[in-house]
Amino acid sequence: MKTFKLVIVGGGSTYTPGIVTNLLTKKNEFKLHELCLYDNNKERQETVGVIVKQLVKRLDPELKLVFTTDPEEAFTDADFIFAQMRVGLYKMREQDEKISLKYNVVGQETCGPGGLAYGLRTIYPMAQVIDYCEKYASKKYWIVNYSNPAAIVAKAMHMIRPNARILNICDMPVAIMQLMAKILGCELKDIDVDYFGLNHFGWFTHVRVNGVDRTEELKAYVKEHGYLPPVPKDQLKKIEPSWANTFTNSKYIINMFDDYLPNTYFQYYLLSDYIVAHEDKNYTRANEVMDGREKHIFDTVAEYKKTGKMDLQQFMDIHGEFIVDVAMSLAYDQNRRFLVMVKNEGAIENLPDDAMVEVPAYLTCKGPEPVRVGKIPTFYKGLIEQQNACEQMLCEAAIEHSYKKALMAFTLNKTVPSAMTAKKILDDMIVANREYWPELK
Repeated sequence: MKTFKLVIVGGGSTYTPGIVTNLLTKKNEFKLHELCLYDNNKERQETVGVIVKQLVKRLDPELKLVFTTDPEEAFTDADFIFAQMRVGLYKMREQDEKISLKYNVVGQETCGPGGLAYGLRTIYPMAQVIDYCEKYASKKYWIVNYSNPAAIVAKAMHMIRPNARILNICDMPVAIMQLMAKILGCELKDIDVDYFGLNHFGWFTHVRVNGVDRTEELKAYVKEHGYLPPVPKDQLKKIEPSWANTFTNSKYIINMFDDYLPNTYFQYYLLSDYIVAHEDKNYTRANEVMDGREKHIFDTVAEYKKTGKMDLQQFMDIHGEFIVDVAMSLAYDQNRRFLVMVKNEGAIENLPDDAMVEVPAYLTCKGPEPVRVGKIPTFYKGLIEQQNACEQMLCEAAIEHSYKKALMAFTLNKTVPSAMTAKKILDDMIVANREYWPELK
């Protein structure tokens, strides 16, 4: 069996243990001879690395494991690169969210001004990763990118690094499909969907279970309950409050627009006033994550250093499973069907060819072969065109270092009520992001 060198960019991420767990539980199907964690934050990577070392010891003790901050060491002869960068860490996510909310605009990681700010921080670091791969990696390398905001990263890379071997993916549609499976009483593997849109901006048009269309049944459920699954209340309590609200809010959208089942992120665009009204401006999702998942990871390491004990079962998750399955389809020419981001080029007939759309595609060793969606109705087309224009202007702003185009991007975003508000948010974010953004003139 062919073996691979795999690099996780953003090795200090709190998601790394989950990805490593999924990789190593599939070692007989997707065999690695080297796993390298690469990060520019050595201290954070070493902390997360305590968990990773134990996972490797337990699941694949013969695997060569490397932690490094040196790009040459990391990327030399790499076959797969899993990118999950968070430029500025959660400290900057908190700024993104709270600056937006200061002006009564949605404060969120990938949607609204927060997503635009995060995009401006991530475009050039991602380009640098591609450059490292071109210089050092295997000639047939694949970057599988999880770094947010995936829509902006995907569009920017196709503009400035058009020949890169990069596939941009997102696990939110898969997470929603997992909820659908619970609602419909089946397994995730039994579900097949049709879908169109941009990343965090799309709709499920059909949902099939073992070939049987159950879309209308699912719509009826979501109209009443959102995507909250029919489980006992004690299980529902295990869902983080912000996610429970997100899953519930989908019912408001489908009761107004019932053609398709929405991606949960539409709450930020279509219910923005409602979302802001119910947001705690002093304690946002960034704070919840820092006090939740991030703290849990660091506490787990601290406890292990004291007691030598660690529960490794906790690190299996859908986030890690999805990216590994995608890599396997690319590695072994499996031709499996996934929702991924591709250059449109006619996949959605009445959208621009250069839009980076999220649609079903079959993944082979040559990359994605997208499914043709055809024409989409005016309402959905109009929403997508506005969001696509917003993301296009942001990418041009980054490339041209243009303040004017950045302002156009913020103004175009559907969560922002006016150009005056857009300017206030942008100006505040320039100050907050001085060490991360390209200079805007």
